[in-house]
Amino acid sequence: MRKVDRKNYVPDLRGAYEDSPQKIGYNATISAPHMHAHACENLLALLPPADIGGAILDVGSGSGYLTAVLHHLAPHATVVGIDHLPQLVSLAKENLTKDGVKLGVEKGGVEIVCGDGRLGYPPHAPYQIIHVGAAAPEIPQALIDQLAKPGRMFIPVGEHTQDIWQVDKDEHGIITRTKLFGVMVRFSNPDPFSG
Repeated sequence: MRKVDRKNYVPDLRGAYEDSPQKIGYNATISAPHMHAHACENLLALLPPADIGGAILDVGSGSGYLTAVLHHLAPHATVVGIDHLPQLVSLAKENLTKDGVKLGVEKGGVEIVCGDGRLGYPPHAPYQIIHVGAAAPEIPQALIDQLAKPGRMFIPVGEHTQDIWQVDKDEHGIITRTKLFGVMVRFSNPDPFSG
């Protein structure tokens, strides 16, 4: 996280280093740094090994901040950020470029795409790690299907109250769901996949 400067991902520089969510426009937010740290800590054990490469999916990538962090954690992997709003896709590309992250589809690159994150992104599946940045009413089956064996997903689930869930797929394809902790909903967001 020290390699990614949050000021390149927030519109209001005065709040860039506060440990709180920040509005990024289009009814979307960038999560508080402590939430990004929780996600990274939870996902570290399943980072793709350097000798294999692998792929990571960041659903609801919004500003592109955590996509950049995941890239620095696994620079040998392909990291895909997906958001359903074209404006946020453009914003993420601008932010990543400003922060010195090279965009591209090659191994070790960062690709930002526009699409419905609930459906995942099949072109680079399976994913050793799937991070979901915005709450879903339930865990999308398409994301479970696109997890590698082994693979792990970190996802907030719920509508009015939300819990963070860890979804693991072992080397035999067996799925384990674990509720990690509850989270407070600070900003209303009518579409759970807007970043």
